[in-house]
Amino acid sequence: MKRLLPVLAISVLSLAGCANTAPYSGNVYSGNQAKSAQTVTFGTITALRQVQIQADSRAGGLLGSGGGAVIGGILGNQVGGGTGRQLATVAGAIGGAVAGTKVEEATNRITAWEMEIRQDNGRNVVVVQKADQNFQVGQRVRLIGSGSSVSVAPY
Repeated sequence: MKRLLPVLAISVLSLAGCANTAPYSGNVYSGNQAKSAQTVTFGTITALRQVQIQADSRAGGLLGSGGGAVIGGILGNQVGGGTGRQLATVAGAIGGAVAGTKVEEATNRITAWEMEIRQDNGRNVVVVQKADQNFQVGQRVRLIGSGSSVSVAPY
Protein backbone atom coordinates (compact mmCIF):
# COMPACT_ATOMS: atom_id res chain seq x y z
CA MET A 1 0.00 0.00 0.00
CA LYS A 2 2.84 2.39 0.82
CA ARG A 3 4.23 1.96 -2.71
CA LEU A 4 0.84 2.63 -4.27
CA LEU A 5 0.31 5.92 -2.40
CA PRO A 6 2.81 8.07 -4.37
CA VAL A 7 1.45 6.78 -7.68
CA LEU A 8 -2.13 7.46 -6.56
CA ALA A 9 -1.22 10.96 -5.36
CA ILE A 10 0.50 11.90 -8.62
CA SER A 11 -2.38 10.49 -10.68
CA VAL A 12 -5.05 12.44 -8.80
CA LEU A 13 -3.10 15.69 -8.84
CA SER A 14 -2.37 15.29 -12.56
CA LEU A 15 -6.03 14.77 -13.38
CA ALA A 16 -7.05 17.73 -11.23
CA GLY A 17 -5.69 20.11 -13.86
CA CYS A 18 -7.83 18.77 -16.70
CA ALA A 19 -9.95 21.85 -17.31
CA ASN A 20 -10.56 22.67 -20.95
CA THR A 21 -9.08 26.16 -21.30
CA ALA A 22 -9.29 26.29 -25.12
CA PRO A 23 -12.62 28.21 -25.23
CA TYR A 24 -10.92 31.18 -23.53
CA SER A 25 -8.57 31.66 -26.48
CA GLY A 26 -9.19 34.13 -29.28
CA ASN A 27 -7.90 31.44 -31.66
CA VAL A 28 -10.52 28.79 -30.85
CA TYR A 29 -14.10 28.73 -32.11
CA SER A 30 -16.88 26.57 -30.70
CA GLY A 31 -18.79 24.23 -32.94
CA ASN A 32 -21.83 26.51 -33.16
CA GLN A 33 -19.61 29.45 -34.24
CA ALA A 34 -18.19 27.54 -37.20
CA LYS A 35 -19.88 28.18 -40.53
CA SER A 36 -21.94 31.05 -39.11
CA ALA A 37 -21.60 34.75 -39.89
CA GLN A 38 -19.79 36.73 -37.20
CA THR A 39 -20.00 40.49 -36.71
CA VAL A 40 -16.66 42.29 -37.09
CA THR A 41 -15.88 45.70 -35.63
CA PHE A 42 -12.56 47.49 -35.42
CA GLY A 43 -10.89 49.40 -32.63
CA THR A 44 -7.73 50.30 -30.77
CA ILE A 45 -6.53 48.86 -27.47
CA THR A 46 -6.49 51.70 -24.92
CA ALA A 47 -5.66 49.67 -21.80
CA LEU A 48 -4.23 46.22 -21.24
CA ARG A 49 -3.99 44.30 -17.99
CA GLN A 50 -2.91 40.75 -17.26
CA VAL A 51 -5.56 38.85 -15.25
CA GLN A 52 -6.46 35.26 -14.37
CA ILE A 53 -9.43 33.22 -15.58
CA GLN A 54 -10.65 30.52 -13.20
CA ALA A 55 -11.58 27.74 -15.63
CA ASP A 56 -14.34 25.34 -14.68
CA SER A 57 -13.27 21.80 -13.89
CA ARG A 58 -14.68 19.09 -16.14
CA ALA A 59 -15.34 17.01 -13.03
CA GLY A 60 -17.05 19.88 -11.21
CA GLY A 61 -14.38 20.03 -8.50
CA LEU A 62 -15.02 16.45 -7.40
CA LEU A 63 -11.71 15.13 -8.66
CA GLY A 64 -9.55 17.38 -6.49
CA SER A 65 -11.66 17.12 -3.34
CA GLY A 66 -12.46 13.42 -3.74
CA GLY A 67 -8.91 12.45 -4.64
CA GLY A 68 -7.52 14.58 -1.84
CA ALA A 69 -9.91 12.98 0.65
CA VAL A 70 -8.86 9.47 -0.40
CA ILE A 71 -5.15 10.28 -0.19
CA GLY A 72 -5.59 12.14 3.10
CA GLY A 73 -7.59 9.26 4.54
CA ILE A 74 -4.95 6.74 3.51
CA LEU A 75 -2.21 8.87 5.05
CA GLY A 76 -4.23 9.41 8.23
CA ASN A 77 -4.81 5.69 8.52
CA GLN A 78 -1.04 5.17 8.79
CA VAL A 79 -0.98 7.07 12.10
CA GLY A 80 -1.62 5.61 15.55
CA GLY A 81 -3.95 2.78 16.43
CA GLY A 82 -7.52 2.19 17.61
CA THR A 83 -9.62 5.34 18.11
CA GLY A 84 -6.58 7.54 17.39
CA ARG A 85 -6.19 5.91 13.99
CA GLN A 86 -9.88 6.47 13.19
CA LEU A 87 -9.63 10.15 14.17
CA ALA A 88 -6.43 10.54 12.14
CA THR A 89 -8.13 8.92 9.13
CA VAL A 90 -11.11 11.31 9.35
CA ALA A 91 -8.86 14.34 9.88
CA GLY A 92 -6.65 13.24 6.99
CA ALA A 93 -9.66 12.82 4.70
CA ILE A 94 -11.02 16.29 5.56
CA GLY A 95 -7.62 17.95 5.22
CA GLY A 96 -6.96 16.09 1.98
CA ALA A 97 -10.30 17.20 0.52
CA VAL A 98 -9.52 20.85 1.32
CA ALA A 99 -5.98 20.58 -0.06
CA GLY A 100 -7.17 18.73 -3.19
CA THR A 101 -9.75 21.43 -3.89
CA LYS A 102 -7.09 24.15 -3.61
CA VAL A 103 -4.73 22.25 -5.92
CA GLU A 104 -7.48 21.77 -8.50
CA GLU A 105 -8.44 25.46 -8.38
CA ALA A 106 -4.81 26.54 -8.82
CA THR A 107 -4.22 24.22 -11.78
CA ASN A 108 -7.41 25.43 -13.49
CA ARG A 109 -6.32 29.08 -13.42
CA ILE A 110 -5.04 30.51 -16.71
CA THR A 111 -3.33 33.76 -17.62
CA ALA A 112 -5.49 36.14 -19.66
CA TRP A 113 -5.62 39.68 -21.05
CA GLU A 114 -8.23 42.20 -19.98
CA MET A 115 -8.34 44.51 -23.01
CA GLU A 116 -10.14 47.83 -23.02
CA ILE A 117 -10.84 48.68 -26.63
CA ARG A 118 -12.10 51.94 -28.08
CA GLN A 119 -14.15 50.93 -31.09
CA ASP A 120 -14.16 53.07 -34.19
CA ASN A 121 -17.80 53.99 -33.43
CA GLY A 122 -16.63 55.64 -30.17
CA ARG A 123 -17.84 52.94 -27.75
CA ASN A 124 -15.47 51.41 -25.19
CA VAL A 125 -15.66 47.68 -24.52
CA VAL A 126 -13.66 45.32 -22.34
CA VAL A 127 -12.89 41.79 -23.50
CA VAL A 128 -11.08 39.15 -21.44
CA GLN A 129 -9.46 36.26 -23.26
CA LYS A 130 -6.62 33.80 -22.82
CA ALA A 131 -3.17 35.41 -23.16
CA ASP A 132 -1.99 33.24 -26.03
CA GLN A 133 -1.19 36.20 -28.30
CA ASN A 134 0.85 39.35 -27.76
CA PHE A 135 -1.16 42.56 -27.64
CA GLN A 136 -0.02 46.13 -26.94
CA VAL A 137 -1.70 49.39 -26.00
CA GLY A 138 -2.32 51.38 -29.20
CA GLN A 139 -2.61 48.25 -31.34
CA ARG A 140 -5.43 48.07 -33.91
CA VAL A 141 -7.62 45.00 -33.46
CA ARG A 142 -10.70 43.26 -34.82
CA LEU A 143 -13.54 42.32 -32.47
CA ILE A 144 -15.20 39.21 -33.86
CA GLY A 145 -18.66 38.17 -32.67
CA SER A 146 -21.21 39.90 -30.49
CA GLY A 147 -22.77 39.82 -27.03
CA SER A 148 -21.20 37.25 -24.75
CA SER A 149 -19.13 35.68 -27.53
CA VAL A 150 -16.48 38.16 -28.70
CA SER A 151 -12.85 37.44 -29.45
CA VAL A 152 -10.09 39.91 -30.21
CA ALA A 153 -7.67 39.36 -33.09
CA PRO A 154 -4.82 41.49 -34.46
CA TYR A 155 -5.77 43.68 -37.41
